[in-house]
Amino acid sequence: MPALCLPDNPDLDHLKGQARTLQRRVRAGEPDAVATLRALHPRPDVADDPARFRLADAQLTLARQYGFSSWAALRRHLAVVKEYSRSPQRVAEALDPGADPADRLLRLGCLVYGGDDLARHALASTLLADRPELAATNVWTAAAVGDVPATRGLLGTDTGLCNQRGGPFDWEPLLYLAYSRIESNSPDHDPPAVARLLLDAGADPHAGYLWEGNYPFTALTGALGGGEDKGNQPPHRHALAVARILLDAGADPNDSQALYNRQFDADPGHLRLLIEFGLGTDRGGPWHTRLNSGHGTPAQLLEDQLSVAASSNRPEWARLALAAGADPDGRGTSHPIHQGLTPYESAVRRGNREVAAILLAAGATPPPPDPVEELLAACMAGDRVSADGLLAARPTLAAEAVARRPEAILQATELRRPDAVRLLAALGFDVNVWGPLNPLHQAAYDGDVTLVETLLELGADPTNRDLQFDATPLGWAEHARQDAVVELLRSRSRPTVRP
Repeated sequence: MPALCLPDNPDLDHLKGQARTLQRRVRAGEPDAVATLRALHPRPDVADDPARFRLADAQLTLARQYGFSSWAALRRHLAVVKEYSRSPQRVAEALDPGADPADRLLRLGCLVYGGDDLARHALASTLLADRPELAATNVWTAAAVGDVPATRGLLGTDTGLCNQRGGPFDWEPLLYLAYSRIESNSPDHDPPAVARLLLDAGADPHAGYLWEGNYPFTALTGALGGGEDKGNQPPHRHALAVARILLDAGADPNDSQALYNRQFDADPGHLRLLIEFGLGTDRGGPWHTRLNSGHGTPAQLLEDQLSVAASSNRPEWARLALAAGADPDGRGTSHPIHQGLTPYESAVRRGNREVAAILLAAGATPPPPDPVEELLAACMAGDRVSADGLLAARPTLAAEAVARRPEAILQATELRRPDAVRLLAALGFDVNVWGPLNPLHQAAYDGDVTLVETLLELGADPTNRDLQFDATPLGWAEHARQDAVVELLRSRSRPTVRP
């Protein structure tokens, strides 16, 4: 039985209520509740007399549903959550134009992973340029700006400030430094030098917080940046330099959130650096202990990079991960996005032939032959000759392929392959198919003018709105600041002026 995921900012009273509900349902003999009990309780026979099912048994069963060995272990985890949980995006949302200027500088200038916007960071940089004295207001502004003289002076008075939580997000100075995206050309502003000053004074290189009580965002995570909204979540302007300083000081390279956030950018620089410092091997970092190993073992995190390489067509990533010891058949943390596939299966399905060859040479196990998957793989690679040969041998393959994986045309868009999109559309795949979004939204967000034009030509509807943000492809392009696509989509929506 798969484990449940704890809700954001999990609360003990809420979980106690869930346990009481489970107890009542078991006592009432509800089949699914009894099945859960039998699957997870170490003594399944307690279900033989539901009327005597104790609350302690319900709590143990619930804890195991959430992946914990006992109710006591779950409670210990909640104590960690209480200590480290932060929701900086909610603080940033409450930004008051009349707020203290130093506080406003930090709220505007830091990544918060919820409503991030390059325009906010630009406002912070403008605020600093107009009022340069703000940098020296306190240790948190000095760290965010990278003000060397101010940091040196503050630490000279009190070295304990290096680990002092405070500022609008209740962070340590290293976190403000790592998550800051404030730009400054002052020769006194040198974030790597300030990182060294803080660490030399005793700052914890593992400094971090739990975003919404669940996800570990460390200083290393902040320096490397990236994320699902990559256009508004850039890396630090000294990303690799600050990351190396943190790693030299002992930061754990097995940083689950940093790895996740950077998977949306093909640049392998961060991966090379993390592997240099031991990604894939246990470095004794505290966050895995604090989180009950709920974010993957080091070996699994390395294997995840191989899965990303396979699905996103990144041969260099594959070589790096394999050289570091990744299992070519490893499924890592089994993130649902990979659909339970091995890296080789994922690479073949997406037509990523070079990555597939690298994995096969490393010992990956090929799956049994499947004509439908062979056709899809040929289409994803834009290989019309192979596709035509397969269809000639079995004319029903096209319909079978559409029925099995209607979202394949979205995957071809993600891989930015107009030839594959055309080939799939010719076989009957719908260019307006919905996954998390549809192909035109994806191409617009990526700023791929060729693909946008191709999709429009094939019948993509530019008025479609996604379900999460209720935005058109034009809205997605505007959010990502893809000016060329914005102009193209606006021109398609302008009324025709008749002579």
